[in-house]
Amino acid sequence: MRIALALLVMLAEEASARFYDIPKPGADGRYTIFAPGIKAQFIPYGATLTNLFVKDKNGKDIDVVLGYDDAAYYPKDPGHPVYNSIPGRYVNRIGKGQYTLDGKTYHTELNDGNNTLHSGTNNWSYRVWNVTALSDDSITFGISDASNSSMGMFGRVDASVTYSLTNSTWHIKMSATAPDQKTPLMLTQHTYFNLDAYKNPATPLIWDHTLYLPYGKRYLEADQGALPTGKILTAAPNSINDFASKPNMPFGHAVNMTGFKGNCGADGACEGYNGYWLIDDAPKDAVVATLASPFSGVRADLRTTQPGVVLYSCSWMDGTAPIKSTQGLNSTQKVLKSSCVAIEAQDYPDGINHPEWNRTAAQITGPGQKYDWASSWTFGTL
Repeated sequence: MRIALALLVMLAEEASARFYDIPKPGADGRYTIFAPGIKAQFIPYGATLTNLFVKDKNGKDIDVVLGYDDAAYYPKDPGHPVYNSIPGRYVNRIGKGQYTLDGKTYHTELNDGNNTLHSGTNNWSYRVWNVTALSDDSITFGISDASNSSMGMFGRVDASVTYSLTNSTWHIKMSATAPDQKTPLMLTQHTYFNLDAYKNPATPLIWDHTLYLPYGKRYLEADQGALPTGKILTAAPNSINDFASKPNMPFGHAVNMTGFKGNCGADGACEGYNGYWLIDDAPKDAVVATLASPFSGVRADLRTTQPGVVLYSCSWMDGTAPIKSTQGLNSTQKVLKSSCVAIEAQDYPDGINHPEWNRTAAQITGPGQKYDWASSWTFGTL
């Protein structure tokens, strides 16, 4: 089965290159783009970013995203943590695996307890995308998603994502249409960061990083399954979920607070964060999140068109996934619990089931409409 999956990826890459007259990937299976101060590598499986090299405080290139050395391993990975890919067509959770559209109730695959996560087990992060354009500093992937290819997601969707680089900045733009009928459509780029590249001898964990959400005082209350309840809460200064009251808030400022273990649910088993923070009243093109590492000196500034971000602090990493050879202090290191963070710009999770939020129009796309999504990460030093 694994050999067949690897062969499928290889054949899809070759077919994509022939059809669109796009050069084949490098010998390592990756497409590489670059610009001053930054280099990124990608594979068609999941339209996935595999490596992202930026400058640390000493001017050295470090790889700040998780992934695997072997590009052919991504489709084999039994855990499939959505490493740096594009899930879809509707990301995050759908409560109780159902939604109602124009008076009809649809049922989706239950792959996350009583809920649907990322549209189920055949979501876009498990698909081989086509490479449709490539230059030294840009690559575009495309996908045509057939009706009901993920259970309960009806109507064809045609989508593309363009990754491009400028001076120390990674730009991500997505667009999609549903030409046949209305369908839920909400996307994100699901990248896992460790800005130390696992090279900090003091700790491999993410808690020494800092995080600032200057427009993110409010967040969605969630149940034990990380599904929003519908309530919108405001984080008190210095509370567990506060990242807005001051710059340079240690990401692990609440590690020793009562309630930190279990803050993201699972009856206390999930420590840290797996929730959604709203972006309120941010000026156009404002930096809405800043992740930084005092050890490496790397600072990452997020700009986005989306109304909020999911923070996930890698609580479910079980210590079996290897760290890439471009990272770490030795070859035996693994990805441990709480050693990375995903900051996912997106619309409100399960918004199609919460009309009180007024997000339904933004999360349903149909004939004559176009879905657009854009974010960028600018890297610098402290």
